[in-house]
Amino acid sequence: MTLTEIIIQKIRNEGPISFKEFMDLSLYHPDLGYYSSTCSKIGTKGDFYTSSSLTSAFGALIGKQLEEMWQALDKVPFTIVEYGAGTGALCNDILSYLQGNEQMYADLKYCIIEKSPSMRAIEKLHLSEKVSWYETISEIGPINGCILSNELFDNFPVHQVVMQNDLMEVFVDYIDGFTEVLKPAGHELKTYFADLGIELPEGFRTEVNLQAFDWTAQVSTALDRGFVITIDYGYLSSELYKPCRSQGTVLCYQKHFIHDNPYENIGSQDITSHVNFSALQLWGLKNGLSECGFTDQCHFLLSLGLNDYIQQTLSEETNIVLAARKASFLSRTLLIEMGTRFKVLIQSKGMQPIQLTGLKYKAGEIPSSSATVVAPSI
Repeated sequence: MTLTEIIIQKIRNEGPISFKEFMDLSLYHPDLGYYSSTCSKIGTKGDFYTSSSLTSAFGALIGKQLEEMWQALDKVPFTIVEYGAGTGALCNDILSYLQGNEQMYADLKYCIIEKSPSMRAIEKLHLSEKVSWYETISEIGPINGCILSNELFDNFPVHQVVMQNDLMEVFVDYIDGFTEVLKPAGHELKTYFADLGIELPEGFRTEVNLQAFDWTAQVSTALDRGFVITIDYGYLSSELYKPCRSQGTVLCYQKHFIHDNPYENIGSQDITSHVNFSALQLWGLKNGLSECGFTDQCHFLLSLGLNDYIQQTLSEETNIVLAARKASFLSRTLLIEMGTRFKVLIQSKGMQPIQLTGLKYKAGEIPSSSATVVAPSI
């Protein structure tokens, strides 16, 4: 049976399923889900790009931030936990940078939490030294270091809701094709908005990522002392619930084509939704995580010296035209296209307040011209 047929059969046997369950099956069915398949997902031959798939500079600058965190932890043995490492490119680039710090690298552990057997197999092709794999963070033990995720939360299965006279949840039925039906939303979904102080206008459709709450609780429990870095695309509540997003933020990616219909190409396309960073901030506080700061990827990378890093890297390029093209590409993608859409939230536990270099600039605090990478003179 195809995954579509399996979902249809489930609906016929049990009745309409929540959109969350539909998304969960589409992405994570153990045999036929999108993330269970062996097809390429990231890069030119895949369905989408990540920042780490575009340049090693991204991982190197995160490594620089991790190095500062290690110093703030009095240089104790440092553990990095990365959730959903994709192809392993980010891990590889972080470790390559940290090799330059012999003292830190000697006592460094890099733990990857990866549930997808196919993705784990890809990661193991080129990652070995310092790296170990786990199913859950509870297997690792008390962590002193940093828990890192890059584009993790946008793939968590979400509930979809619509505000009518009362809050309604979206369920998926099948009648000569997939169709949506609305049922009264449960207490947990209503509490989500009440805790955030959000009152949705009538007709407003949006997503609720309750799995992120469970994740935050697990991470806080596992972290003894250190930091949590979350990088993903999304907004604070003040932006997420503007009228222009009244139809929700669910998007699908296949072969770099983007659309908003999750009911086609089931099992062969990625399904995502934007992250509510206000919810992550609130849940972090409820679970003992203090906020170090929040910014966008553009200003995070600029604060850590992206321009200097690219200048140094491209200075080795003998072809000035090629160097200029590379610089322009990185500036356009990392700082402009991805730089404003992606946000960076850093939280801590068991730490004194600290001004991290990556949070030096908030969005809008430095001239836009600073986001322009200039090709080096050759």
